[in-house]
Amino acid sequence: MTLLQRLRGLRMDTTPFRESRDFRLLLVAGTVFAFGSMITYVAIPYQVYKLTDSNFMVGLVGAVELVPLIVFGLWGGALADHLDRRRLLVLYGIAQAVIVAGLALNSFVGEPRLWVLFVLAVLLTSTSSLQRPAREALMPRTVKHEQIAAAQALTSLGSQMGVLAGPLLGGVLIAWVGTGWCFVVDACGLVLATLMYVAMRAYPHTTATTPPSIASIMEGVRYGVGRRDLLGTYTVDIASMLLAMPVVLFPAMAEEVFAAPERLGLLYAAGTIGAVLATATSGWIGSVHRHGAAITVSAALYGAMVALAGLSPSFWLAFVFLALAGATDMVSAIFRGTVWNQTIPENMRGRLAGIEMLSYSFGPRAGQVRGGFVADAWNVRGAVVSGGLACVVGVAATAAALRTFWSYDARTDEHAVAERAARAAHDDVRAGI
Repeated sequence: MTLLQRLRGLRMDTTPFRESRDFRLLLVAGTVFAFGSMITYVAIPYQVYKLTDSNFMVGLVGAVELVPLIVFGLWGGALADHLDRRRLLVLYGIAQAVIVAGLALNSFVGEPRLWVLFVLAVLLTSTSSLQRPAREALMPRTVKHEQIAAAQALTSLGSQMGVLAGPLLGGVLIAWVGTGWCFVVDACGLVLATLMYVAMRAYPHTTATTPPSIASIMEGVRYGVGRRDLLGTYTVDIASMLLAMPVVLFPAMAEEVFAAPERLGLLYAAGTIGAVLATATSGWIGSVHRHGAAITVSAALYGAMVALAGLSPSFWLAFVFLALAGATDMVSAIFRGTVWNQTIPENMRGRLAGIEMLSYSFGPRAGQVRGGFVADAWNVRGAVVSGGLACVVGVAATAAALRTFWSYDARTDEHAVAERAARAAHDDVRAGI
């Protein structure tokens, strides 16, 4: 194989985007949602700080959002496993547009109300949490089963592009026209994205559904915990974010470690840049079948890159390692999403997507507490390095304890085989065979 052929093999597989109209609509709409949400993510804390001049009040915004994020994420998953998922996307999209419009109105009045900001922030988090399981559960239905890995990479790329560009535009809008226009831009994007959901065709459930209830949520929890391959994906994600996520330490790294506070924004951007590059060169992912091993190795490399960033003698070397950490974390995330979408039964996808929200909600927030505590008790470098090394140990321990997770192979795993057969049977029925 020539070098040119190897390079072509890295090229991102865009087949799902080219072949599926509904996947295109879902991908673009999801990217717009991510882009707009990150603009608002910048604007709300900034406005709270300007109104109160209090870092505690800024932190309180995230604290009050945590409970609705978890509760409504789980309930949204139960709803997505019973009701029309496309209709849920439309209804929650409209709700988010109305809420963000309320944030804009509050900003344009003479004296914005702090309590209104908090209430609308909670409502926005609630509706977003209700919507996300429906979007994630619907994605596999819009592509062929063998295209799920490529579709997952494309979805991740769209999300990362939104995460990268949203805060940049949010900062520009705040500086030039004020926070109110941040919310106006987000609201317009939400309306546009919701219209894309309207344009999608209906995707009725293909199996019997379970009405939403506490019992149905617990059924999903038991299913997720009972499958050791799924449990491995959740545990690895939590270990990575809880032990190694260094974001909370970036201000101290820029100020104290590298004496370059003007480069703080680059530290925040490094991981996203690495993640975008990883997805843009993800053509090889479809040829990997040992997904458990791939997740384990990628997550361990993430911890190692974070540790090396903490040891780096120069800012730019740390930037490179943080970018590599973002790339390896994204590869792990793509394979985790592939396992979920290729093996979870149709009637469980929403609830399992809601449970997934627990891992990426709890891990980063608890990781911020861990990182801040260790940095104050020891030092900033020690907090970053120890977190990265602990991640490597935690991921390795997970693989050792959950052997079926490590040995997972999409070609032979019973759940993957069953879901592949179910999709084939459904496609035959739709084709009239």
